[in-house]
Amino acid sequence: MVDFSTSKLRKRVEAMSTVVERETQLQKYSISGRVWQCYTGTRLNVAYPQGADGIKAKAVAVCHTDTSAWNPKHLAFQVLKVNQGTVPICHFLPEDHIVWVPN
Repeated sequence: MVDFSTSKLRKRVEAMSTVVERETQLQKYSISGRVWQCYTGTRLNVAYPQGADGIKAKAVAVCHTDTSAWNPKHLAFQVLKVNQGTVPICHFLPEDHIVWVPN
């Protein structure tokens, strides 16, 4: 995966993922800060949520800014009640997912 990522993104890449301080129950989180970086067709957001019980996390979200080539029947369009290519589609990455970005 590193070889493929460096061949597409340059020689210096960084692996980013969502990290939670410790295992926790389902709860509400508030976002205290956000950093973002743009790449071709996507925007990467890093948020620092804090749970109602005080647990802290670093949450990585990806916003797909150009969805015009997606299948118009994609589940995201149905759930969000939007059409293909009209708005960015954003989602947080689970803890076990990795996104590779140029460093």
